[in-house]
Amino acid sequence: MEISSSLLSWFNLEKRDLPFRKNRNPYRIWVSEIMLQQTKVETVIPYYHKWIRTYPDILSVYNSNESSLLKSWEGLGYYSRCRNFHKAAKIVCEKYNAKIPDSWEIFRSLPGVGDYTAGAVLSIAFKKPFIALDGNVKRVMARILGRKNLSKYNIQRFKLTLKKWLDHNRPGDFNEAMMELGACICIPRSPKCHKCPISNFCAAYKSGNPMSYPQKNKKKKIPNHIFVASLIKEKNKILIQRRQSNMLNGLWEIPNKHVNNIKYINDELKKYIYEQYGFEIKVINKVGTISHSYSHFNMKLILLECKKIGRIKNYNQTYDWIKKSEVINYAFHKVNHKIFKLLDNYF
Repeated sequence: MEISSSLLSWFNLEKRDLPFRKNRNPYRIWVSEIMLQQTKVETVIPYYHKWIRTYPDILSVYNSNESSLLKSWEGLGYYSRCRNFHKAAKIVCEKYNAKIPDSWEIFRSLPGVGDYTAGAVLSIAFKKPFIALDGNVKRVMARILGRKNLSKYNIQRFKLTLKKWLDHNRPGDFNEAMMELGACICIPRSPKCHKCPISNFCAAYKSGNPMSYPQKNKKKKIPNHIFVASLIKEKNKILIQRRQSNMLNGLWEIPNKHVNNIKYINDELKKYIYEQYGFEIKVINKVGTISHSYSHFNMKLILLECKKIGRIKNYNQTYDWIKKSEVINYAFHKVNHKIFKLLDNYF
C-alpha cells in the first residue's frame, strides 16, 4: 500500500537513534513502552539506561522488591506503572517460566498492559500484526482522515484504517513510524507538513488548516489544594512515613495531610499526628512553603517544624527515622525532594 511504503521509507531514513530501538528483546521493549506512557522520550532515556543496568531481565525484576524498584523509578512519575510491572513480572516468571508471552490474550491480561502496550510490544518484539494507537497516532489519524472529534466512532475508524494500512512484514516498524510521525512531524502546534512523507494523503493538510484537527477539548480548571507537613526531629533524625493510598502508593514522605482551611493547619496537623502515631506535637515554627503541580491538582505545602511530646503508641503508618545521608536509600516523591532542599539547617 502506497501510504505504508511512503511512511516506512521515510522512517528508514529519519528515525531517531533511541536506545530501545537497538535491541528487539521483548523485555527491553516492554520496559521502554511502560516508561514512555505519558512521559517524554528525553526524560525516559536516562531512566531506561539505569533500569536495564540494574534489572537486565524479567527475572531480576521478579527477584527484586517493590521498594527497590520504586527507588529506581523515583522521579519518573506515575508510579503505578512500576508497581504493575512488578506484578506482571511475577506472573510471567511463575506461570510462563520467565518467558514473555507473545499471545495477545495472555499478554493483554497482565497488570498494567492495555491495548496500546500490547500492540506495541507484540508488534515490535514479536512482529505480530497488531496496531498501536497512542495519543500521537490519534492526532495523525484525525488529520489524515479529516476528523475533528476523537469520538468513539472516529477512534474505531482510526483502528480499522490502521489495520488496513499495517505492513504485515514490518508491523513494529509501521507502528513506530506512525508514532515517530506524530512525535516529530505531525506535532500539536505548528506541524511540519512540508516534511511529512504522507501529506498527499492528508485531509487536514489539504484543508490549509491542519491545526484545527482534531479540535481541542476545553481544559478543566485545575483545583488548588493546601497541605501541611510536620518536620519531627529526634536527635539527628526525622520521621518519615510510607504512603498507603492509591496515589503514590509505596513511596516515602514527610508526614502531611490535606487541609480545608489554612487558619486551622496547626490543629489539623496535631490531630492527624495523634491519630496516626499516638503522640502529641508542639508547633515550633514555619520552615517554608513549597508549590508543586500534579496532573489533576496544584499543591501548596506548608512545612512546620514540630516537637514530639511522648512516644509512638499507634502503628497506623509504616514509618522510619532517618538521617539526611539516608535519604538516598528511600524512594520519595518529588515534593519531598523539594522539602529536603529546605532542611540543611534542620538535620
